[in-house]
Amino acid sequence: MRNPNAKMPRMRTTVTLDDVLFRELKAHAAQSGRTMGSVIEDAVRVAFTLREAPLTELPDLPTYGGTGLLPGVDLSNNAALRDLMDSAEGVDALR
Repeated sequence: MRNPNAKMPRMRTTVTLDDVLFRELKAHAAQSGRTMGSVIEDAVRVAFTLREAPLTELPDLPTYGGTGLLPGVDLSNNAALRDLMDSAEGVDALR
């Protein structure tokens, strides 16, 4: 986090918060001996850091030992796939 004692230009703004969130913010600021503004600043910095963090490796998805796509299912045709899933028989009719 940035040095809280550093002189930085500051802006004043109004933020509307949910009542419960406001009470939690106020309590957290009091418990940590900080202002609500400094707690909000740190929360925004963390949110921006998380947003900018590169994606890590995706976890492996579980597989269930099937034989792949059923005959007649074309994953490249969204409309046909949706129609098949919405039909009365559904995918069971292709088995």
